[in-house]
Amino acid sequence: MRILILEDEADIAEGVVEVLQRDRYVAHWVRDADEALHAFAEGPFDLAILDVMIGADEDAGFELAARLRELGHDRAILFLSARDTTEDRVRGLDLGADDYLVKPFSLAELSARVRALLRRSADQRRSRMTIGDLYVDLAAREVRWRERPVDLSVKEFELLEWFALHPGRVFSGTDLQQRFFPDATSGPGVIRVYVGQLRRKLDRELIATVPGGYRLKPG
Repeated sequence: MRILILEDEADIAEGVVEVLQRDRYVAHWVRDADEALHAFAEGPFDLAILDVMIGADEDAGFELAARLRELGHDRAILFLSARDTTEDRVRGLDLGADDYLVKPFSLAELSARVRALLRRSADQRRSRMTIGDLYVDLAAREVRWRERPVDLSVKEFELLEWFALHPGRVFSGTDLQQRFFPDATSGPGVIRVYVGQLRRKLDRELIATVPGGYRLKPG
């Protein structure tokens, strides 16, 4: 796990780096926003820990966070700041931060918050799947096909989610009907209808009819 620390106070930064390295993270310390952007250009970070005020710039961390989100950084951001007003906290969270820790803070608390943020970030990444041209975000219930958003009904999404969690696996129409439509009077025929709807909204080749039932092409 790679963690970026933006902090201009050496004593604070050194303590943060020490505790992160103790926890077996790769810690990269920078003193200003330009250094931070250069570091991000060289490779992604799993977490950005940003001091809000750098030197005379009272909003340096806020501005960097907004810039990182614009550049596609979708991992966790933790703000450090001596400013503890509700307005500052709200502003930080509205800019896309995942947490806000007020100075002075204990390194033990920082370590615990880092672990929590990284666990949450890992869970979110596992909920996002790319299978060929298909993108499915299980948590957000979002589907894109070749970068095009696709609007699915609740049952369509549930069926696609099941296929996406098991790409390449064959499911019989009877098994799918019993799982998703146990009260359907048409039996497995209801699955043919929903598979047909998914094919029309996504791609006719994506869910194949094979001996034994249906399967999602693994990409």
